Formats: sequence, structure tokens, C-alpha cells
Amino acid sequence: MRLRFPRLRSQHLRFQNLRFLAPLAAIVAALVISAPADAADKVTFGTNWVAQAEHGGFYQAVVDGTYEKYGLNVTIVPGGPQANNRLLLPVGKIDFYMGANMLQAFSSVVEGIPTVIVAAMFQKDPQVLIAHPDVEKFEDLKTRTLFISKEGLASYYQWLVADYGFSENQVKPYTFNAAPFLVDKNSAMQGYITSEPYAVEQQGGFKPKLFLLADYGFDTYATTIETRTQLVEQNPDLVQRFVDASIIGWYNYLYGDNAKANALIKQDNPEMTDAMIAFSIEKMKAYGIVDSGDTKTMGIGAMTDARVKSFYDKMVQAKVVKPDIDYRKAYTLKFVDKGVGKELAK
Repeated sequence: MRLRFPRLRSQHLRFQNLRFLAPLAAIVAALVISAPADAADKVTFGTNWVAQAEHGGFYQAVVDGTYEKYGLNVTIVPGGPQANNRLLLPVGKIDFYMGANMLQAFSSVVEGIPTVIVAAMFQKDPQVLIAHPDVEKFEDLKTRTLFISKEGLASYYQWLVADYGFSENQVKPYTFNAAPFLVDKNSAMQGYITSEPYAVEQQGGFKPKLFLLADYGFDTYATTIETRTQLVEQNPDLVQRFVDASIIGWYNYLYGDNAKANALIKQDNPEMTDAMIAFSIEKMKAYGIVDSGDTKTMGIGAMTDARVKSFYDKMVQAKVVKPDIDYRKAYTLKFVDKGVGKELAK
């Protein structure tokens, strides 16, 4: 009997172990099944201004579950006059940043800031010159007083001088107030085609003439997605998922049900109204700000080497940037031009 006891004891212990392992295996299986939802990558995306329709695609991807579908838990951090999200990107406080145009990226190359553009949500920069109804053509603006900001004078206005013969003598400071323009009938002012014309219509009671600089050769990309070079190198899958989900967000915002996205925009920016949002969306569609040109074949977010080079050459000619910048370091085409979401366009 003593010879059999160890064997019986061994069988008993194995039985007890199986009884213990069975529920443990069930727990492990449950954890594995739930892992994708629990393991969503946390991502922080900083915009360059307060919430508005011009950021709509990103908000859309949050509210309709697109980011979640791509395994991302995205927090949008709005910019504004008291915030500078751009400074938070290279130090790792945010993961992605919404840039304005390519000039900022060129500047980062010069300053040795390790950031890179991975997509361009706007094919056209929304920068516009707003004139009174009597202005017939773009060249007529050379005879008008122009209200231009200090930043505008140092950037796109130098291109207007170089390519169209505008003069700095006709410029007066723009204070982000439409009143001086409304009073001076022989003037025009800068703005974004998606916002300032609405203010002029409301305050002035007339529809102004709009001259979108992109349609006259100012061919920078805008509303870019920037990230750290390190993130591109170490976690390209995360970057690709964020870019793809954002692109789909923009398709759904422009062509689908954007009510929830607009509600979130108004929550982040209580000064935003339904009428202002509707105006912005209409202008983005009418002028092809997001979906035009290369996006028809390559999808929203598209960029090309030729287009970046064209803009860089113009800025060199206008003496806005130096001719010896390795501008190719400012962007990568690795994550775009794949036709993602094109079937959602209507």
C-alpha cells in the first residue's frame, strides 16, 4: 500500500491543480478577449486655436468612434491666445500637433527642432484677402489700403510683393477687427475664408469680394499634422493609425452626419454658433479647402514632393526663407497618398 500512496497523492495533486487552473484559464482568456479595448493607445492632439469647424474632422473622429476603431484613445487639447501647443510637441507633452502651414515646418528645420509633418488636412491655405464689392479683380487690390498683420506681412505678403508687385507702403496694421475695413471703402483686409467673411457679412450687411490666395499661387499645405521625428521612427504604426483615422474623420465630417462633432466643438468653444459652423463648412466645400486636387486620386491628407518644392521655391524667391534649407526634412510622404477613406466622399 505504501508503494501506491505516492502515486495516488500525485494524481490527487494533479486533479487539484487542474481545478485551480481551470478558472485561471478562463480569467486569462477573458483578459485576452478584452485586451484590444483596454489597450487603446492614449494620444494627445493639440490644435493651434480654439475649437471651430476648421478642426471638425478631428472632433468627428472622436465622437463617431473612428479613433477608437483604430485602437486610439484621443484627447484634443484646444489652442488659443493663452496656449502654445506647438511648444509642447517637441518636449513630449503632446503627441501630435495641428500646424498652420509649411512655413512653420521649414522654420523647425532651421532651428533643429525634431518635428515632421505627416499629413496635410487642407489642400489650400484658407488665407484670403477680403475686399469691398466694387473690387473687380485680384490686381485691383494693389490700389487699396490693406490691413495685414505683422505675421502676414513677414510671410504671404512678401510673396504678393515678389509675384504680383504689391507694396508695403499700402499696408496698415491688422488688429483682428473688421471695423477699420468696414469704415474705409478703399481698403481690403486679411482673414480666413472660413471665418472673417462671416463677421463682415454680419457687421457690414454686405457680401464682400473674396480672393483666396491659394487660388493665385500661394500653394502651401495647411492644417497639417505634425509629430516628433522620434515617434515616426520608433512607432510608425501609431502614427499611421492616427493619420488614417483623422482622414476618415474629415470625410465623415464633410460628407456625413457631423452633428455630434459640432456639439463637441461648441462645448470646447461656447462662443461658436451653429451659423458660424455652417458658414465655415460651406466655404470649405465651395473652395475645395480640404478635398480638391490631389485628394481626388490620393485621398484627403495628400501631399507631394513637387507641391512642397513649388511652395519652398516661391518663399525663397520672396526672401521669406533661405535657399539653403534642407526643406525635405520638414515632411514625410510615408503615411499619406494611400486613398484612405475615398469611398466616403459624396
